[in-house]
Amino acid sequence: MEELRDARGMTEAEAIARYRSRNYPKPALTADIVVFARAGQGLKVLLIRRKGHPFIGKLALPGGFANENEAVELTAARELEEETGVAGLELKLVDIFSKPNRDPRGWVVSAAFVSVVDADKLTVQAGDDAAEADWYDVALEADGLKLAFNGEKIDLSELAFDHEEVLTKALNAI
Repeated sequence: MEELRDARGMTEAEAIARYRSRNYPKPALTADIVVFARAGQGLKVLLIRRKGHPFIGKLALPGGFANENEAVELTAARELEEETGVAGLELKLVDIFSKPNRDPRGWVVSAAFVSVVDADKLTVQAGDDAAEADWYDVALEADGLKLAFNGEKIDLSELAFDHEEVLTKALNAI
């Protein structure tokens, strides 16, 4: 059987040999993980407080950068465990977030994952890039996302990156 050739007359092997990845800018790949816990009639979300820049001291979803040759699903599980001590959850893809400037460090694309658990089944402990890790009350009301901690409302400007958008999308997905 004759090998297929493209419009330039090249076989697949020839085309791949001439391909230069440096001609195409590459984004960094990250995973963001949204863990919801049912608590009575309400819902809680697991958030961390960032230990480092950017957004030092701000609340964020657990997450981080993929290692080279690491599937983003494995990145999500690894980052969740490193930052919160939580492991073994079933994580489902919510969406891909790729707006320019979503991360001040450069072009960063994130795959967001969600899991829903029982509140009393998990113990969380901050680690790695997280100064704190805790459960926050969360609700999606007609006028938007609402967060609270121990009954005190949290201003959404306390969320790092585009995590308000990620969290809202995850809430709509469950």
